[in-house]
Amino acid sequence: MTSHQTTQTMKPATAAKKLGVYLEATPAEFQEGVVSRSELNALQADPPEWLQELRLNGPHPRPVVASKLGISISGLARGGITEALTTEQIEALKTESPEWLQQERATQAAVRKEAVRIKERNAQRAEQSGDQRS
Repeated sequence: MTSHQTTQTMKPATAAKKLGVYLEATPAEFQEGVVSRSELNALQADPPEWLQELRLNGPHPRPVVASKLGISISGLARGGITEALTTEQIEALKTESPEWLQQERATQAAVRKEAVRIKERNAQRAEQSGDQRS
């Protein structure tokens, strides 16, 4: 039995997500075709001008917007942000620092702090259970 390897392809939406760009802002030829794994790797290794421009100025997809603002995607929705934003719009939000953004940043900080606490607790438990087995 011989094995033949098929080229792994993905939909443009998946490729855009992996590249961290907003699909609707990509060129039409990117949106209409399929992207192979090797093409994705080439785009990541040596991004064309359009990809560099999108990453720099946007519009950015919600996960990137949330990351740049230091909040969760759910926090974006609670703040009424449902659309992709440009880098300029994100910077304006940071400068304005509306109350909802301050609140969501505090929530995100609390979530991260709790995650660290749980990780430390679990590590301590694992260490203690290891000591009991010795």
